[in-house]
Amino acid sequence: MAMKTGGGGDDLNSEINVTPMVDIMLVLLIIFMITAPMMNNGVDINLPKVNTAKIEDPGGKLTLVINKSQQVFIGKTPVSWVDLGAKLAANERVKAEKELYIDADAALPYGVVVTAMAVAKNAGVEKVMMVTEPAGKDADLGLESLDKTAGLGAPPPSPTGPGQ
Repeated sequence: MAMKTGGGGDDLNSEINVTPMVDIMLVLLIIFMITAPMMNNGVDINLPKVNTAKIEDPGGKLTLVINKSQQVFIGKTPVSWVDLGAKLAANERVKAEKELYIDADAALPYGVVVTAMAVAKNAGVEKVMMVTEPAGKDADLGLESLDKTAGLGAPPPSPTGPGQ
């Protein structure tokens, strides 16, 4: 039996020291956790709030954004209203998927959103979907203000007139 004594041997240490690698990975993780929320720079719009079931992630889908000042964007690229139909018709994703998500500000007039939907349909989009912001179960959807605007806020007049 041969025994090895501690001395001046030429043996190499073939073990990997993982501690520095773990340190670097943790630092990178912290950097990405801090910078990832800053990378979300889209168009600033106020989406309508509704009570609906969540759909799968529309983040990978083609989105038409209309902001409060009626500017139109395909994704994050600004487009004029005049060029919108041609840009959508030439878009490869529209040709392949035939669907479009519309992110429209809640303060926009109805006609603006319908115009965008009509332009999309004329450009070959078969499925137009609206993006909304989920509201809580008991959230105020502003239905009372809609009733007041429509003249439905007050109770109806009594069918019997005075003196009956």
